[in-house]
Amino acid sequence: MSVRTRDALGGRAAIAGIGATEFSKDSGRSELRLAAEAVRAALDDAGLTPADVDGLVTFTMDTSPEITVAQACGMGELSFFSRVHYGGGAACATVQQAALAVATGVAEVVVCYRAFNERSGRRFGAGVRHREPSAEGTALGWTLPFGLLTPASWVAMAAQRYLYAYGLTPEAFGPVAVTARRHAAANPAAYFHGRPITLADHAASRWIAEPLRLLDCCQETDGGQALVVTSVERARDLPHPPAVVAAAAQGAGRAQEQMTGFYRDDLTGLPEMGVVARQLWRTSGLAPADIDVGILYDHFTPFVLMQLEEFGFCPPGEAAAYVTEDRLPLNTHGGQLGEAYLHGMNGIAEAVRQLRGTSVNQVPGAARTLVTAGTGVPTSGLVLEADG
Repeated sequence: MSVRTRDALGGRAAIAGIGATEFSKDSGRSELRLAAEAVRAALDDAGLTPADVDGLVTFTMDTSPEITVAQACGMGELSFFSRVHYGGGAACATVQQAALAVATGVAEVVVCYRAFNERSGRRFGAGVRHREPSAEGTALGWTLPFGLLTPASWVAMAAQRYLYAYGLTPEAFGPVAVTARRHAAANPAAYFHGRPITLADHAASRWIAEPLRLLDCCQETDGGQALVVTSVERARDLPHPPAVVAAAAQGAGRAQEQMTGFYRDDLTGLPEMGVVARQLWRTSGLAPADIDVGILYDHFTPFVLMQLEEFGFCPPGEAAAYVTEDRLPLNTHGGQLGEAYLHGMNGIAEAVRQLRGTSVNQVPGAARTLVTAGTGVPTSGLVLEADG
């Protein structure tokens, strides 16, 4: 794929199965077992068996190797296996990798998975405690000595600039949190099922790193999620309607860093997501008005606003009002703020449910969904659409 031209991937692969473990704060089992449970659930949903799988894709941060997952699930030979870098930015790119393998005949059935004990085990929210010397870690040397040790503190820098540039207050982030928790409240799989919040609750929550409050930050979760990708033709013969990959893209901006890109020309946007947006619109031939549901990566509320602006749903500085008006059904599963923090993989599953018509917060007639992966890092995105 080129950042300048339309690619040929769209319409050549589909998500045919989705599966997950329960989402909890203490799974009581290994990350490998979580991965295997999610993979088996996704295959069952697709009406396939482990013997049908010849490809696996996951994240570089996943502790369950592809060959080990294959053994644990009873799979045979693999002709394709891949890992995508940059944490949550990898989510949609796992599907892109799987779709590329299917479209080129490298593999026929590829399972994408992500599993971790992110609450009871390694908690990313705890921040950087030790880092081996590396080229990519060099950028952190400009922030860690000054106390910027956590993802929240890194995002807070950009969030503060965004508020200043557009004359806003931290209350601008509230509608994102309230929307996510409203949807989570109706979702039995969500950790915050039955627990909506108000704008007053958001404004009263404690500071984490100004201007971010507790309710601006995603939760920490134990769990696993898996997706089955195959050709559109094969997917049509399986139990559920295919969620066709209309477009898939990755993006990294100029002077890209991992959540510490404070030396860019402008801190009020997300250039890496802008790269993804241009590619998705170009390849799919769609525009914001064509999207029925938005599943936007919500590890922190300010970056949801910036994503809406990067994709052209509204002008810069106007996303808070856009969310308040509920003009786009947003994170109908509850997002990572309300359902679970699975590095965005659970968001892809929700997009599939919307196209199947099986979401607990179903948008009537949903035919096209936009899904994004982690922000502030090299990232990825998908446009999924109903078959036909």
